Amino acid sequence: MSATRRPGRNHLFVPGPTNIPDRVMRAMVVQSEDHRSVDFPALTKPLFEDTKKVFGSTTGTIFLFPASGTGIWESALSNTLARGDKVLASRFGQFSHLWIDMANRLGLDVVVQEEAWGTGANPERIGEALRADTNHDIKAVMVVHNETATGVTSDIGAVRKAIDAAGHPALLFVDGVSSIGSLPFKADEWKVDCAIAGSQKGLMLPAGLGVICVSPKAIKIAEGSSGSNDRLARVYFDWEDHKKQNHLGYFPYTPSLPLLYGLKEALACLFEEGLENVFHRHHVLGEATRQAVAAWGLKTCAKEPKWNSDTVTTIVVPEGVDAAKIIKHAYVRYNLALGAGLSEVAGKVFRIGHVGDLNELSLLGAIAGAEMAMLDNGISVTPGSGVAAASNYLRENPLSKA
Repeated sequence: MSATRRPGRNHLFVPGPTNIPDRVMRAMVVQSEDHRSVDFPALTKPLFEDTKKVFGSTTGTIFLFPASGTGIWESALSNTLARGDKVLASRFGQFSHLWIDMANRLGLDVVVQEEAWGTGANPERIGEALRADTNHDIKAVMVVHNETATGVTSDIGAVRKAIDAAGHPALLFVDGVSSIGSLPFKADEWKVDCAIAGSQKGLMLPAGLGVICVSPKAIKIAEGSSGSNDRLARVYFDWEDHKKQNHLGYFPYTPSLPLLYGLKEALACLFEEGLENVFHRHHVLGEATRQAVAAWGLKTCAKEPKWNSDTVTTIVVPEGVDAAKIIKHAYVRYNLALGAGLSEVAGKVFRIGHVGDLNELSLLGAIAGAEMAMLDNGISVTPGSGVAAASNYLRENPLSKA
């Protein structure tokens, strides 16, 4: 009989879901309770305020939905826009593609700016489109901050400058699902009107809690559209229902208690480490991974260093090699979960996620496993080269700024 138990633990290095800290898992082991009780707001009210800090906001409004990031995309669109409204979106990866698909299916008129996979949003092109829109028909600009399919991070600050330089009133929607809680995010400074996060990445929780930080401008527009016959239909994701309850510490329907307790503990983890240290740690781990890729003689999907993501590295395999075989082998042989290539880069890349609760030795294990899986599948890399390059970098660059 073949063995069914795999000794040791699974090494999870996809760019989400991410590893959950033990203390966060313990915090989620709670008995059911009355979410209408007089005690419940003691848990929830601080969450609405503390979560804003991760978004870099003091003026925004936080909504917490039992949903994935995709649900929060829908909440942003459906609360602020009307059927037939024009939106401008950059497409440069799988997740920007999916958001555009959603907007089309909801009945919006999407102006798509195609960018090469391996690059990100182009602020100059966004600015040009907005300057040409003299009637201000474009109601929103949609940008994915961190595209995990290609390992690319866009410059949201530059996008904001382009919108302002064009003198255009369009809302700015940003998908920060794989960046918020891991990369610097400045919702107030960048004047992001809807910033979207999911619980399963930088917030180090299981999937299922969607978070959105909404600007006062977007709140006002949503309030003004509530009586419109052309407004996009919404029930579950209606902000108005949440506004009536959240300020009292309650929700319009049954929340996920374990995830709320987990969020409280996850935020404590981030604040104890210090957000600047969290951002620095992700940068160091990202650069160490890129050092390993260079030592292997391979390239990342990001076409220039300015696009490099600090939460995931997408590695291009040599021509003629099926990256899916490397990913499967790493999982079956070494119990290592690597990210797969999606859509246009399927079979051409594998991904190492370095996001959430991990340190130097965690990352080195993933690099070693990826290296062994490549060698086992005939890719000519020098054994130990990636681990050596990454470890040398990590020894010289502490994870904490303190």
